[in-house]
Amino acid sequence: MSKKMKTMDGNTAAAYVSYAFTDVAAIYPITPSSPMAEHVDEMAAKGQKNLFGQKVRVIEMQSEAGAAGAVHGSLQAGALTTTYTASQGFLLMIPNLYKVAGELLPGVFHVSARALAASSLNIFGDHQDVMSARQAGCAMLCENSVQEVMDLSAVAHMVAIKGRVPFINFFDGFRTSHEIQKIELIDYDDLSKILDWEAVKAFRDRALNPDAPVIRGTAQNPDIYFQEREAVNKYYDAIPALVEECMAELAKVTGREHHLFDYYGAKDADRIIIAMGSVCQAVQETVDYLNQNGEKVGLLSVHLYRPFSLEHFFKFLPKTVKKVAVLDRTKEPGAIGEPLYLDVKSAFYNSDLNPVIVGGRYGLGGKDTTPDQIFAVFENLKKDAPLDGFTIGIEDDVTGKSLAPVNSDVNLTPEGTTACKFWGLGSDGTVGANKQAIKIIGDNTDMYAQAYFAYDSKKSGGITMSHLRFGKLPITSP
Repeated sequence: MSKKMKTMDGNTAAAYVSYAFTDVAAIYPITPSSPMAEHVDEMAAKGQKNLFGQKVRVIEMQSEAGAAGAVHGSLQAGALTTTYTASQGFLLMIPNLYKVAGELLPGVFHVSARALAASSLNIFGDHQDVMSARQAGCAMLCENSVQEVMDLSAVAHMVAIKGRVPFINFFDGFRTSHEIQKIELIDYDDLSKILDWEAVKAFRDRALNPDAPVIRGTAQNPDIYFQEREAVNKYYDAIPALVEECMAELAKVTGREHHLFDYYGAKDADRIIIAMGSVCQAVQETVDYLNQNGEKVGLLSVHLYRPFSLEHFFKFLPKTVKKVAVLDRTKEPGAIGEPLYLDVKSAFYNSDLNPVIVGGRYGLGGKDTTPDQIFAVFENLKKDAPLDGFTIGIEDDVTGKSLAPVNSDVNLTPEGTTACKFWGLGSDGTVGANKQAIKIIGDNTDMYAQAYFAYDSKKSGGITMSHLRFGKLPITSP
């Protein structure tokens, strides 16, 4: 199979893959998810066909709540439906998430995960939005890089159709949604071979249709509501195996292997970090450096966060682990810990393994997470009583919870990588020109390329920074 490489960002990758499996896209734009819907609209305007030989029908509603309602109705009518959202917009969809999940409809919600307006508004990436919907009954799948968005978004669509559970497919807003990388495209023909066409037909046959009337979405009393809520259990029990199976099928096509949990590092690691999202790449580089210098550390990155499969969690976890740091990119004030940390703690509750487990917060509101902060996390784990509930990347001189960065002079960039940084003023054309430049390098040379653009939410007139990197080796530093 010839490998087709293309330079694109995470939003473009999600749009490209989701288009294949979508009949209807019900949309409402919100930063940083808007380009996903734009790309889908553009592909439809150019007459591109999905796997079903049709153009996607794109419908823009008047709010995210309206878009989610349209997703629900469209799915009940037998059309495979997708939407793209983030932050407060995603929160407006929560009532409909319950309906779509409760009625076992295979919708997919692509979320470029973003901070929520709390003490102030913030348009940048973290996991506060997706974490607020973990109880709604959707499966939750997370990607760490632009290439993973290309690969695993397909898993979300295919398993939703086959398993009848809707998916929240998420990746870090801006950090992955807007990071440009040279990645490998997956051909629609290959996706078509993996898709369960019988499941597609079964879904279409269940459509609400006057020729085959059924009753759905009733109001129920205490005599039966509880029983029906429990009746969905078997669908959720089946999801982890279906995801693992779909990942294996996809690996045959791409040559890239993924699991519900991916382990990276020393086989006999005594200290590990557990995390999800773009931070995992920063952790991998740090793990490589520490292991080359005689330490035994590792990373367990979480892809399928809901349903959380204990069987797969322990399958990929090294049995030698003595200390664990769980990194959450969200804050839940008043809780005894953040969500992923609490899930990991309870996972070990009935296990023979009894490591020390601490949790920490990082990257809220798009704060960059750098290797020196990850060194600090591993350093903290060396202590007899590691600090729990810590933060990295900020200096907390109020409640004293921050870890001081260490090893800041270590350079983890692959040899032969050219790194450039351009300063500009918002709306002066610098960012646009640099996007063109990196795509020219990526698409017209055999070099790997990466670009990321940092700017504030003040739009025109503010300072912009364009980070461009290219070289002979893949660039995995977010």
